[in-house]
Amino acid sequence: MKKMALVLAGFMLMLGCTTNTTQKKENAMLPPSELGPKKVSLENKDGKYRLYVEGKEFYVKGAGLEFGDIDALGAHQANSFRTWRTENGERDAMDILDQAYKNGLMVMMGLEVGRERHGYSYDDTAWVQKQFEYLKGEVLRLKDHPAMLAWAVGNELNLQTTDLRVYDAVNDIAKMIHELDPNHPTTTTTAGIGRREADYIKEHCPEIDFLSVQMYGDIVNLQQRLEDAGWEGPYMVTEWGATGHWEVYTTPWGANVEQTSREKAQAFTDRYNNAIAVDTVNCLGSYVFLWGQKQERTPTWYGMFLESGEETETVDAMHFIWNGEWPENRCPLLNYFSLNGKKGTDNITLKEGDRLDVLVDADDPDGDALVYHWEIIPESTDLGMGGDHESRPDTVMKREGSATESFDLPAMPGAYRIYIYVLDGNNHAATANIPFFVEV
Repeated sequence: MKKMALVLAGFMLMLGCTTNTTQKKENAMLPPSELGPKKVSLENKDGKYRLYVEGKEFYVKGAGLEFGDIDALGAHQANSFRTWRTENGERDAMDILDQAYKNGLMVMMGLEVGRERHGYSYDDTAWVQKQFEYLKGEVLRLKDHPAMLAWAVGNELNLQTTDLRVYDAVNDIAKMIHELDPNHPTTTTTAGIGRREADYIKEHCPEIDFLSVQMYGDIVNLQQRLEDAGWEGPYMVTEWGATGHWEVYTTPWGANVEQTSREKAQAFTDRYNNAIAVDTVNCLGSYVFLWGQKQERTPTWYGMFLESGEETETVDAMHFIWNGEWPENRCPLLNYFSLNGKKGTDNITLKEGDRLDVLVDADDPDGDALVYHWEIIPESTDLGMGGDHESRPDTVMKREGSATESFDLPAMPGAYRIYIYVLDGNNHAATANIPFFVEV
């Protein structure tokens, strides 16, 4: 009888193993949206705030990404990315979540909330309710995807805002999320952080689980800004990266002087170590901006990739930050760039008949052969704020050349920039630009 019981137990164990293996195979064949959500929680253990995914600590090492290369982010071994909305005109949020899952990435999903500076009024109760119902539908549609990490309710709603009741609406949305989705925490992102919005959010936004702060050059003062604002709870840095165009030297004709790709990469490393990683108690991690490319003042200012798809040195910097080692093949290093022997802050003005004599010094850590592409673009006049869409000016000159070149001035007077792109043939690049003004 005992022998029979052992045989039966062994049979049941084998059956269980077979069933488990079969179930795993079935799960592997299912689309991610049918696998069910992962439980994400915010906890304070031993005085330290952290996110936990299925009970395992999850410190965010990520990037802002909406149109960028998700596969490349996974290859560089980040663990998450954030979006700004569920419908971006190119890809649906479900498709983005599916690709994130395939790359082992978790997503902080953005929910678009109307901003005062775009003409939305929180006196319009019918519109506020319509926005609420739309976002409720999006939460119901996406909440059970296994790549979901958290919800970001609105982006920089404090920027140029006089009516802070927008955060009452944020609280209503966050409360709705908690009622429908017990698996994912909520946040809202602010442009910088000050006492005004911090006090209002603490009083009127209790449904927000943690705050998200977005800063650029001023991120070196992040810890002081949080202290001044009186924010003592958990937070995440959901945008940081290149020095903002409003934080740099501006020429007399209004051109903001951009850092080189080398300067940006060095700043990324310093800012991460001294402003983000330094807080091991309240900081939940960060998303660097931008894992992709966009036109904002210039085509190269904030994006970590070129328009043609090459990675720049800021990608190398983040790879090192996330992994503690450099990628197998690195980007070219741009050491020096001049126009007529001058730099961008020298207010370069030229007249008809003058020449553009440019010089760039670059090298490659891997000894790759370098190719030099030059381009002249008029200064952008379609200027937005807070990441608003801007159109790219048309190119007036583009050619491949060498590290030392001479060019004729554009035919029309006005403000321009000359760009250098140094390519290594392995999808990596260095870049810089110098503004100049052509007088009549």
